[in-house]
Amino acid sequence: MANTPYPESYYAASANAVPPRPVLQDDVETDVCVIGAGYTGLSSALFLLENGFKVTVLEAAKVGFGASGRNGGQIVNSYSRDIDVIERSVGPKQAQLLGQMAFEGGRIIRERVAKYNIQCDLKDGGVFAAITAKQMGHLESQKRLWERFGHTQLELLDQKRIREVVACDQYVGGMLDMSGGHIHPLNLALGEAAAVESLGGTIYEQSPAVRIERGANPVVHTPQGKVRAKFIIVAGNAYLGNLVPELAAKSMPCGTQVITTEPLGDALATALLPQDYCVEDCNYLLDYYRLTGDKRLVFGGGVVYGARDPANIEAIIRPKMLKAFPQLKDVKIDYAWTGNFLLTLSRLPQVGRLGDNIYYSQGCSGHGVTYTHLAGKVLAEALRGQAERFDAFADLPHYPFPGGQLLRTPFAALGAWYYGLRDKFGY
Repeated sequence: MANTPYPESYYAASANAVPPRPVLQDDVETDVCVIGAGYTGLSSALFLLENGFKVTVLEAAKVGFGASGRNGGQIVNSYSRDIDVIERSVGPKQAQLLGQMAFEGGRIIRERVAKYNIQCDLKDGGVFAAITAKQMGHLESQKRLWERFGHTQLELLDQKRIREVVACDQYVGGMLDMSGGHIHPLNLALGEAAAVESLGGTIYEQSPAVRIERGANPVVHTPQGKVRAKFIIVAGNAYLGNLVPELAAKSMPCGTQVITTEPLGDALATALLPQDYCVEDCNYLLDYYRLTGDKRLVFGGGVVYGARDPANIEAIIRPKMLKAFPQLKDVKIDYAWTGNFLLTLSRLPQVGRLGDNIYYSQGCSGHGVTYTHLAGKVLAEALRGQAERFDAFADLPHYPFPGGQLLRTPFAALGAWYYGLRDKFGY
C-alpha cells in the first residue's frame, strides 16, 4: 500500500522525532475505534484512555497529517461564530452552556502540554488587531460578551498600545487575550499521540478507514485489516471523503495558505513582535501571523473554496505579509503550503451520533485548534453517559449548502468575494 508522507511544510521539517507506527494488518477488538489522528481524534482518545476505555486509532496517513499539523498554530478562543450569534439562534439556555465551553479548549491544550511534557513551543498571548474603527467597536463589544461568560484575561489596546505589541501601522487598536497563544501544531499532535500510546492506546498509521459496517457491534474496515468496536468516533474532518455520506452534504473542505520566512534573527523578530504574541486581524477573510521557536515569521491567510491547491502559494500570501511588514521585503520565504479545514454553512461545528454507537465532530470552520480539544472531551463524556454538553452542540441547527455538493463551492466563493469587498472598503 502507498505510504503517504507529510506534505512539505515548516512544521514537517522541524517536527520532533517519533517512532514509526504500524499499519493495521489484522483483526483487532477495542472499546472505541477513533477514525483520524488529528486533534479531535487524539483528544478523544486521551480523555477515553484516562477514563479506562480501550482505544484504537486509525489514521489514513500520519499523525497530524491534516489541518492539525498544518494550521497557523494559534490558540484562539470561542468558535467561528461568537456566542451572541449562537444565542440569537438557539436561545439563552443552550448558549449559556456553549459560552461556558468557549474558552475550555485552550485550557485543555495547556493541561496536556504540562501533564505529558509536550515540546511544542507553547507561548501565551494572542492579539485581535482592528484595521478600522468599526472593527475596534466590535472588539469592545466582544470583550463585554466574553467577560459575561467569565473570561477575564482580556485587555483592549489603543493605537499607541498596539504599536508596542506589533510593528505594523495598519492597526487602529486591538484586543489582547492572554489565554490565547501559539504552538508548533504538528509537535503538539505528535506529543498527544505519544501520550495516547503511553496510556496503552494503539495508533495505526497508513491505515485508512474504507468502510464502516454499522450495527450493534460496528466494524471499521481498512485495506488490510478491521477493527471491531463498541463505539466509533469519526474524526476525519476535511479528510473524511465520503466514508460517512450523511456528513458530506453539510460541509465543504476549504484550503488556507501559509508561508514561513527564513530565520529573522533575534533583533528583527523582536522588532516585529516584541512580546512574541500571535496576531490575527479582524477582517472576514483574515490574515494571521506569529513567530516560531527559531524566530521565523509564519504568515497565513486567504481561503480557497473546494480545497484546491493553488499553484503559487507564495504569490498569494507574500504580498499580504509585505503589506503588514514592508520591512521584510528582502527576506526569503523558506516554506509555503496549504492545508484543508472543513467549513459548515453556519460556521459552527457539527456534532452528533449516527445510530447508537457512531459519534462524530467536524466542521470547525477555521477555529479548530481549541475547539477540537474541547470536542474530544465532550465526545468522551457522551460515551460515558454524560451527554448534556454533547447535546448542546448536537442540537445546533445545520443546513446543507445551497445546490448540494455541485454548487457549494461557487456559492461560498461568491460569499467570500462579497465579504472581501466589505473588508476592502471598511464596512
